[in-house]
Order: sequence, then C-alpha cells, then structure tokens
Amino acid sequence: MTMKIYNTLTREKDEFVPIKPGEARIYACGPTVYNYIHVGNARPMVVFDILRRYLEYRGYKVLFAQNFTDVDDKMIRRANEEGVAVAEVAEKYIAAYREDAAGLHVREATFHPRATENIADILALIRTLEQKGYAYASDGDVYFRAHAFKEYGKLSHQPLEDLEAGARVDVSERKEDPVDFALWKAAKPGEPSWDSPWGPGRPGWHIECSAMARHFLGQTIDIHCGGQDLIFPHHENEIAQSECANDAPFAHYWMHNGYINIDNRKMSKSLGNFFTVREVAAKYGYEPIRFLMLSAQYRTPINFSDEIMEQSVAALDRLYRCREALKDALRQAGETPADSAAVSAWQEKFDAAMDDDLNTADALAVLFELVKEINTRVAEGTAGADWLKGAAGLFGTFCDVLGLLYERKERTLDAEVEVLIEKRRQARKAKDFKTADAIRDELSAKGIVLKDTPQGVKWEYKKSE
Repeated sequence: MTMKIYNTLTREKDEFVPIKPGEARIYACGPTVYNYIHVGNARPMVVFDILRRYLEYRGYKVLFAQNFTDVDDKMIRRANEEGVAVAEVAEKYIAAYREDAAGLHVREATFHPRATENIADILALIRTLEQKGYAYASDGDVYFRAHAFKEYGKLSHQPLEDLEAGARVDVSERKEDPVDFALWKAAKPGEPSWDSPWGPGRPGWHIECSAMARHFLGQTIDIHCGGQDLIFPHHENEIAQSECANDAPFAHYWMHNGYINIDNRKMSKSLGNFFTVREVAAKYGYEPIRFLMLSAQYRTPINFSDEIMEQSVAALDRLYRCREALKDALRQAGETPADSAAVSAWQEKFDAAMDDDLNTADALAVLFELVKEINTRVAEGTAGADWLKGAAGLFGTFCDVLGLLYERKERTLDAEVEVLIEKRRQARKAKDFKTADAIRDELSAKGIVLKDTPQGVKWEYKKSE
C-alpha cells in the first residue's frame, strides 16, 4: 500500500511519490528561539518526527531539515529586555530547545541551519528575485512584489484580493503595495546587521526558509511541513519567493498540523494561554506529552487539560506493563524462532493506519489491540514461545515508529542475578524451600523483589522509601 498525505496545496489526500525513488526530502519550519517552547510548539516537533520515523520504517532514506530563526523582531526585543546580545538569546533558547526535543524523543534533524549562518544564500536569493523583477529596493529595505506572482494564494486557497482585505498588512511608505513583504530589512541602531548590496541590514522572516531549503535540500523538495498558522503568510510567501527565483515547484506536498487548544482557543504566547513543555514535563514527564500528540490524527485539534495528560500517563503505564509481561513470559518460554505470520494482521492494520495520512490515533488503537491480545494470552498461559517472539518484535517495532517507551529504563538483570533466579526456581521445584527462601533474601538484599504468580516468577526493583 502506498502512503497518502493530505496536501494543503491540493486539499486532497495525494499518493506520496517522492522526487527520487527511495528518498524523501522534508523541510520543517523550526522555532524562533526567543523563549522556551510551549506545548503547542511541541506538536509539529513530534508529528513530523513520526513522519520521518515512519518513512524510514518503510525503507526511505530521509533528509530532514529544520531551521532555527535566530534573528528577528521578537529576538531583538527579548535581547533588549534581558540586556544581552541577540546571539546570546539565541544560544540560550537553542540549548533549551535541544533539551526539550531530547525529552520528547525527537531525533536531531539531518540539517539544523540557522538564519545567521546562511546570510550568503539569503542574499543570493534576494538578488535573483531583484534581477527578475520580483523584488525592489526601497531606502535599504527590499520587498517582494506579491502581485507579480500570478499564483499567489494557491496554498491558502484565497485570491490575493481577499488576502489583502482580510490580513493584517504591514503598511509602509517604502512599499509599492501594502501586500508586498520584506525580504531584507535595513539596519536600525543597536540591531544586528550584515552587509548587503542594499546597505547593512538583516533578512526578513520568510526568505530564510526559502534560502535554506534550497541550499540543503534542493530547489524542489518532497514535503514541507509546519503548524497550520504558518499557511498564510509564511508558507504562502515561501512558495512565491522560491518559485519565482527557481522557476520550479517549491514543494510537492504541504502538511500542516492542527492546534493545541486551551478552553478551545489556540495555545499561543501572544494570547498568554500557554504552558511550556518543561513546565508540563516537570509534572507528568516528557513522554506523556509525546503520547498526547499521537492520540489524535495530526490535523485534528487537541484540547489540552490535566485530565488528558493523566489519561496519557495511564495509557503509557499500560504499554510499559505489557513490555514487562512480555519479557517475563519470554524468559519462561525459552528460545524458539519468531513466528511473524502469527502477528502479521496487526502489522497490516498498523501500516494501513499510518499510510492513511499518518493516522497515529488509529495506529495507537492497533497497538493497544495487540497489547490486549498479549495480556490475555500471557494471563491464560496460551502463548507459545514462537508467538511471543513474533508479538514482542511487532510490539517493539510499533513503539519505535511512534517513538514510545523511552522514558523508563527497561529492566535488565546481570548474569549473576539470572542464575540466582533460576536456582531458586529449581529449588522450589525440588521442594527445597529453605534454599529458595535464602535466594529470595539474597536477591532482596540486592534490591530485587520476587513475586510468585501462576504465570511464573515476576520481579521488580524495590521502591525507594
């Protein structure tokens, strides 16, 4: 089955056909690094990390670029508030982002470019647009002529006239038209700046992504993704800049995730109704936040609450308990080959869910169906070793694709403890309860508690006082 992606550009689920067979080139808009990321920011991070993981699971080589916007108006304001250089603000919040991303189990991008490290590419792109008549200089600024791009509005599916009437437009006497947008901003006193053919200044927000996507992934990429709030004007402007400069399509597929809401209103820093990822993680851990992002199909809004976080914690606990039950059952069952055919139906259903526009909610449902079957068979003692091996392999694969079960360490026993548990089992079988009790005490001294159950010996580490 071929994966289908809901493409904002076509408003349809399009079959994913990459430019180069076996390879997927993806660009995801990253954060403006002036503050800690909030839970709403975490959603695209997690969703598109799963897109990358799933494509790799399906055999693709994935080149994944995610930028850092490390100079803009918000960063300059934050630097002034803190009395430090803009570069210092950037370093602080990039480091914080990396900590939170690691906590959410989001893998490092193939490329993590920063706007300030790609000024030459940005200037070259602006110069090309100017030479082609799509851009013009005005008192040290450079603007893009929105009306010059006849397809402007094709991503947001609105004609330019409607966008012009409905959007908050930055009106400036330097512009030829109110809807024109800045490619380069003339330097102001106290702001970071770089030399350019139009005088010292800094890049506009939209141009950096066009320049870095072209530099790291090529003129045309497979998938461009981000939050739905970026459709207009950011992604609309990226398309206009890139396609006018390159005379080629910018991206074949556009994926946009839905909002995280508080009381059914979008979570955002501007509204002040947000919780940072690290605040929520301090209460619940990072992994329940990741689980929350998978619990709904990525285009569906999620209403954030303590209740939904507690549900995520409970669901994860069920997965962890299943993992431990599998491990215990496999230890009792001994060594046999895995029986992949015995569990292939779940794999087909999982793949079908993910192929249907990355439907992680349905994929999770398949995972929990498998968990129910595992728990039932283990409890009843009807799971053979070959079935257990196949189920354990599939359980692990699903969790890897979704990026789950990473926050709690898997139980491991060294060889000495394994030997002691087996000796105790043999002693009990021989009705040598004195030896069995002595071994139990010895393991207890090592911090390991044994429990004898109808399904065999279970064990856990002692809970700290």
